[in-house]
Amino acid sequence: MAATLSTLNRLLPVWIALAMVAGLLLGRLVPGLGDALSRVEVDGVSLPIALGLLVMMYPVLAKVRYDRLDSVTGDKRLLVGSLVLNWIVGPALMFVLAWVFLADLPAYRTGLIIVGLARCIAMVIIWNDMACGDPEAAAVLVALNSIFQVVAFAALGWFYLSVLPGWLGLEQAGMDVSTWDIARSVLIFLGVPLVAGYLSRRIGERRRGRAWYEATFLPRIGPWALYGLLFTIVILFALQGEAITSRPLDVARIALPLLVYFAAMWGGGFAVGASLGLGYARTTTLAFTAAGNNFELAIAVAIATFGVTSGQALAGVVGPLIEVPVLVALVYVSLALRQRFTGAPKRADT
Repeated sequence: MAATLSTLNRLLPVWIALAMVAGLLLGRLVPGLGDALSRVEVDGVSLPIALGLLVMMYPVLAKVRYDRLDSVTGDKRLLVGSLVLNWIVGPALMFVLAWVFLADLPAYRTGLIIVGLARCIAMVIIWNDMACGDPEAAAVLVALNSIFQVVAFAALGWFYLSVLPGWLGLEQAGMDVSTWDIARSVLIFLGVPLVAGYLSRRIGERRRGRAWYEATFLPRIGPWALYGLLFTIVILFALQGEAITSRPLDVARIALPLLVYFAAMWGGGFAVGASLGLGYARTTTLAFTAAGNNFELAIAVAIATFGVTSGQALAGVVGPLIEVPVLVALVYVSLALRQRFTGAPKRADT
């Protein structure tokens, strides 16, 4: 399997591990770096993180064949399966895990529940691409998640933090988030690269043809997706490096339910896709879109509601600390499992 990957992808776990370590060390050893980076923002949006995510997502969304999206929107099994996994199973599972593992730590428990409500609209696209998932299906499911995120995030937060705990006789909490905050996150982290990717394909194919676009242009911009990913990881961990390294036991307590969550959601998504006969590419897309979370939104909501030094914010930060290495590992699990599917797709860079 490793022999079929490019050198950059084959060593990706090494690059990601180095980026995580570099970010943690920078945040810990460089005085004031985290504060300086956190001040580089506009209306609550971190510009360095936004830049990294946009660079990361653009090459992948430029690869999507937008004239094939109707084949995805007509697949009701895929769409319904994704909605159920993302907006019913995911939040409910995180609620249960938060109370099982962090019943005595209300701040971390609340932060974890918020992470479960923020469905992924950004980084999941690159995991899907690395695992040879269906890029058109990923674009549609991420767009679907974005719509539901704007409509349902605040209501689900109220339900899982206040209503459901009240019904069960548990401690209640609150969450202060506006619809505009959520919509802004969607517009920046999905809307901008989606429009750029769409225009690139339309203009590139019109002027030079599809053969040139896919054989010349896409390979040139392809590596920038991983460069953007590594840059985002360094910045994210530099921002919170001191908080993470100064409270290792708390990080471990938060990490355990997250490990269970990511493994369960990915495994459940893969099992659902296989049982529905979606084929390897769409099964992989379903699994990764179910397992990923919008860490930027979760952290922003936790900070805005509870403060930058709060336990809720730390729980949000630990989310990508665990998600990144776990989902990278699951990329390799997916590639190993693709031989079990008839007609599994081959990587474009083989």
